[in-house]
Amino acid sequence: MAIGAQQRVRGRPAHTPGPTYLSYTLDGKRLVTAGSNNAIRVYTTGSVGEPVTIDDCQESNTAVVAGNDFFLVGSEDGTVSSYSLQSNVLQDVLVRCTLPVRDLALSPDFEWVAVASDELVVKIVNLKDMTRVLYLREQSKPVKHLSFHPKGSHIAVSCSDGLIYVYSLSKEEPELLKKVDGLIRALETDSEASSRVAWHPDGRAFAVPTATRDVQVMSWDDWENQRLFTSGHTGYITALAWSPNGALLATAGEDGHVLLWETKTQKALMSYDYPNVLSISWHPTENILSFANTDGEVFIHTDFIPNEHIPLLSKPLQPAPFIHDPLAEVSGNARRSLLNSDAHDAQTRHKRKRTPDSLDDVLGLDDRDTDDGFIIDDDGAGYADRVNGVGKPNYVSLDDGPLSKRRAAYGAWEPKLHQPFQPGSTPWRGNRRYLCLNLIGSVWSVDQDTHNTVTVEFYDREYHRDFHFTDVYLWDKACLNDAGTAFSCPPRNGDPAMLFYRPHETWTSRVDWRTPLPERETIISLSLSESFIIASTSSEYIRIFTLYGTPYRVYRQKSTPAVSCTSWRDYVLTVGNGALISSGEDNFPTSRLTYTIENIKRDEICQNEDILPLPAGASIQSVFFSTTGDPHIYDSTGTLLVCLHWRTPNQARWIPVLDTRKLARLATGGKQETYFPIGVAGNRFHCIILKGGEKYPYFPRPLLSEFDMKIPITTTTTTTTTTTTSVGPSTDDNDNDNNNDETYKLQESFLRSSLAADLLEDLLGATNATFGQKNELVRKQADVDKVLLQSLMVECRAGEDRGMRALELVGLMRDRSGKMLEAAVKVAERYRMDLLGGRIREVAERRLGGGEVDDGE
Repeated sequence: MAIGAQQRVRGRPAHTPGPTYLSYTLDGKRLVTAGSNNAIRVYTTGSVGEPVTIDDCQESNTAVVAGNDFFLVGSEDGTVSSYSLQSNVLQDVLVRCTLPVRDLALSPDFEWVAVASDELVVKIVNLKDMTRVLYLREQSKPVKHLSFHPKGSHIAVSCSDGLIYVYSLSKEEPELLKKVDGLIRALETDSEASSRVAWHPDGRAFAVPTATRDVQVMSWDDWENQRLFTSGHTGYITALAWSPNGALLATAGEDGHVLLWETKTQKALMSYDYPNVLSISWHPTENILSFANTDGEVFIHTDFIPNEHIPLLSKPLQPAPFIHDPLAEVSGNARRSLLNSDAHDAQTRHKRKRTPDSLDDVLGLDDRDTDDGFIIDDDGAGYADRVNGVGKPNYVSLDDGPLSKRRAAYGAWEPKLHQPFQPGSTPWRGNRRYLCLNLIGSVWSVDQDTHNTVTVEFYDREYHRDFHFTDVYLWDKACLNDAGTAFSCPPRNGDPAMLFYRPHETWTSRVDWRTPLPERETIISLSLSESFIIASTSSEYIRIFTLYGTPYRVYRQKSTPAVSCTSWRDYVLTVGNGALISSGEDNFPTSRLTYTIENIKRDEICQNEDILPLPAGASIQSVFFSTTGDPHIYDSTGTLLVCLHWRTPNQARWIPVLDTRKLARLATGGKQETYFPIGVAGNRFHCIILKGGEKYPYFPRPLLSEFDMKIPITTTTTTTTTTTTSVGPSTDDNDNDNNNDETYKLQESFLRSSLAADLLEDLLGATNATFGQKNELVRKQADVDKVLLQSLMVECRAGEDRGMRALELVGLMRDRSGKMLEAAVKVAERYRMDLLGGRIREVAERRLGGGEVDDGE
């Protein structure tokens, strides 16, 4: 059965960006949320009003649990505080730990709270008498998660060492019953991935996320693996929770999906797109699932379960998904009654222990009950339900070692593709988002429930005036330049996708135009240049329009699915997913990004499906043309690259011009910040600085920051030459150390100035260069020679041993008039290096005479 999908609900901005946690009260009337700021929100179920805000609390909260008339909050300062839901005030500080609190668990009778922190010991504190404390001491590392058994008789501890410790609480002192190994991953206590034990409501089993991105059910009376929820997530699971009656399971993963599973069949019924979800909570009685993410947002998803699956939620308490359920009368997972002597054989037959290479695994055989659809799986592995479209098992072993890696390659095969993006845009945060951020200005939208309002702002208000308008089409993409603004919207309510352009100035009465796209075609990425509007669509088409709506060209993109596009004047650069390559240990192939650059008017392809160079595991964050028309990309490693010789087919190369991880402002290690790319102008990188782990800018619009280009080069010490005639302690090394910093600066300046001259030379070679542009090229080439002349002076100052390197620098000079070479001779004579001066004169004579200079000179 195919997994269904629903349209996502809008998140409520409850806290500042950071991990956010939530918990329903027992009666479900209120939802309590806590996050990274010093405010706690209390939402009333069914109310559309603002939540109650409690400001008297700690910052950086890491856990919250709620009763009916109170709730508890743990924070990174090590405190666990109790609050009243009647007066909404702080009641008491229950526990003080020396290290950050990581999780809280409330016993079913609401008399005890278990506290996990970065300390090794777990404390279980009585809420009525805080002097009564139980201690769980068997862990060798800090604990990440805690979970009480539904009856409160046991507690499961998920430790950061990859073990689950199950304690009995029936005696005065807790007693360790079992250490479960090989089921969960070893995770740091602050990791977003989850290893939480989720007890099934019937109390006979629990579910945990595994290292294979599945959910394994284990019965705790015999510690045997039962059913497996598999082939749902492609990223590690971050949260999971059973429905109140145990008939459904909700999970969230790092892949940005929230899945709804049926317990009986272990099949995913629905898939919802919600990234960064960290905490999930079911409403005790209603069809509501609430969850929170790492952006400080809370989602209260009413009618979470679609109508066709509502009967599952209406059922009484359902059994845990066993392979051989002893409750055969009520369990839909038990095999049907057998006839005659088969019944006796089935009762006396013992369960076969799991073998990694059983015949059923190899041949893909399974026994199917044709009456009720039950799949017999009597070896305890739970693999029989996991079959692909041709009836063969999608088996992923939980065992460690090379065998499991080999089998993982055959299970749930799905290549990793680069997701499409719109350069300069941000996702929804609350009811606001940026549709476009560039060097001209910004376009942002506000959700007004029934419609949106769009505002266009400019940096230069003397040249353009800001404007805003009511948006009934719900535009989701925008591009802005000096000529106008382009918008696009997806298909909605039977209406096709729409493209809209509004010029800033016009001499006619008609100032804008709209055009629909073919049915079921969505615009993936939108671009606007001085001449054309380019749309990359879900049908893998590149649709090109003139600025006033005339279709100019339509063609199908070669590399698909499409990722993004950008344009400048008559040039368009498109990016798409290309060939698949191995991605390393996870056995899932990853697509390589390819790009194409073409001149639209000339109908000429400059670069055809060339590979976009990205490090392993990195992704592209933005692609754009600079103000001078050179393509740039900014990747997830924080590196900005420019494309050189892109107008010449098969000659393009991407040059790193800035590594933001090596900025001087980050040298002390005290700052943790990232950069949202805006553009490149005047040989400077313009961006928005993001702090506090934020990924996107928010409102009010931040100021732009700019950084000078700095090409990353090696920082190893320069090679020195040692002669056999030198005696005694040498001072050359000291001189070299003193010159290293200056040498590195000059080396970087040489690369940067050479790159600037080459980019301008490429531009002038492809256009009708003006007199001013030609003079600019001469100046840039002179800048290169000036840097080389300064480097020559440093080498001469180091002594005669640097003569070969000094002569090599002279050979790199671009000057053909002889002025720079004459200056080089004067530098050599100034430092009394007559031999070097003579060599430089020979180079000058050959160059002025039209001869070639040998590499060995």
